Amino acid sequence: MATDKAASSNNRADKDLEVLESTRTVIKGALDKLGYSDEVYELLKEPIRMMTVRIPVRMDDGSMKIFTGYRAQHNDAVGPTKGGVRFHPNVTENEVKALSIWMSLKAGIVDLPYGGGKGGIICDPREMSFRELEGLSRGYVRAISQIVGPTKDIPAPDVFTNSQIMAWMMDEYSRIDEYNSPGFITGKPIVLGGSHGRESATAKGVTICIHEAAKKMDLDVKGAKVIVQGFGNAGSFLSKFLHDAGAIVVGISDAYGALYDPEGLDIDYLLDRRDSFGTVTKLFTNTITNKELLENECDILIPAAVGNQITKENAENIKAKIIVEAANGPTTNAATKILTERGILIVPDVLASAGGVTVSYFEWVQNNQGYYWPEEEINKKLHKVMVDSFNNVYRVAETRKVDMRLAAYMIGVRKMAEASRFRGWV
Repeated sequence: MATDKAASSNNRADKDLEVLESTRTVIKGALDKLGYSDEVYELLKEPIRMMTVRIPVRMDDGSMKIFTGYRAQHNDAVGPTKGGVRFHPNVTENEVKALSIWMSLKAGIVDLPYGGGKGGIICDPREMSFRELEGLSRGYVRAISQIVGPTKDIPAPDVFTNSQIMAWMMDEYSRIDEYNSPGFITGKPIVLGGSHGRESATAKGVTICIHEAAKKMDLDVKGAKVIVQGFGNAGSFLSKFLHDAGAIVVGISDAYGALYDPEGLDIDYLLDRRDSFGTVTKLFTNTITNKELLENECDILIPAAVGNQITKENAENIKAKIIVEAANGPTTNAATKILTERGILIVPDVLASAGGVTVSYFEWVQNNQGYYWPEEEINKKLHKVMVDSFNNVYRVAETRKVDMRLAAYMIGVRKMAEASRFRGWV
C-alpha cells in the first residue's frame, strides 16, 4: 500500500511538472511573438517568491498533525498578487507555481492591477472536522502572514475552500494585524465585506464566454447540447445557468463518475441531490467514466474539473464544436494543436475562468472604499469585462493567425512584461 501511494505521489508530481513546463512553453512562445528578450522570459518563468510552510494542528483525537502548505507570488510588478488557496491531498509545489503564473495571465487578460498568486495545503478536508479545518485555516494565515496583506498578496477561495474558510483566515489576519482587514482576502461572507455575485462569478464568466464563442461559431446556445465535466462550485453553477438559458445539458461528472443522457439531464434534480463537495453520481448505477463522458456527442464541452483531461490520446475523439475551459489546464498543448487543426474553437482557461478574479477585484475595491454595490451592478461590470476580454483575445487570434490560447497568453503576459521593463527589472 505504501509503495502504491508513493508511486501515485510521484506520478502526480511528474504531471504537475509537465503542466508547469507546458505553461512556460506557451509563455515563451507569447513573449517571442511580442518580441521580448530572453531576460523577460527568465523573470516570468518562475514565481518571484515561493514560501513553503509547516502548519501544526491539534486534531480531534488529541494528536498533533503537521500539514505542509505553499504560497507562490508570481510577479508583483503590476500590483499586489492575487489568487486562491486550495485544500487538497494532491497539492504540489509545481502545481502552485503553475497556478500562480496562470493567475498573472488572467489578471493581464482582464486588465486588473494584479500579479498572480496561489496557495495550497496538502490535506483532505473531506476527512476533517469543522474544528480541525478552522485550526488549519488559521495556522496557514499565521505561517504566511509576513508576505500577505491588502497591498501585498490577497488570497481567495479555490478547490475545497469556501467563504467560511475565508472568514476564519480574515479573522486570524485581523488579529495579527490588530486592525479589521476585510481587504486582506476575497470570497468572504457578505456580512464580513464579501461581494454580491462572488460565489457564482467564475461560472458567470465562463457562461458569458460560451455565449460569445457560440456567436463566433453561428451556434445558438438555446437547444445546444452541453457536457459539463465537473459538478463542483463552477460546474454546478454552469449547468444551472446553461439549463436556464435553454441549453440541453446532456452530461455531468464528479470525482466518482459521470452521467450522460442524449435527451438531457434534470439539472434541478441533480443540484438538489448533490452533497457539500458537489458529488451526486454515487446515487446512480448507470454511470460512465469521465473519459467516456469527454468523448460523447455534444456541441459545447466544458472541462470544469481538473487538469490534463484532454490530451493527444483523446483529442481526435472529441466531438464538440466548442471547448470552453472552466478548469485550470484541462487541455494539453499537443491536444490544443490537434483540436485547433480540426476547427474546434477552444476558449482557454486563462480567459474563460477569469470571472472569479474579476469579481474578487470588485470585492477588494469595495473593501478599500467602504462602499458596496448591488448584485445587478456587479453583474453588469462583469459582463462588460468578460465580453471585452473575449473579443480582444479573439481579435488577436484572428489577426496574428494563432490559436486562442497563445493569443490570450500574448495579451496576459504583455502587461507584466511592460511593468517589469518600466521598473527596470529587465
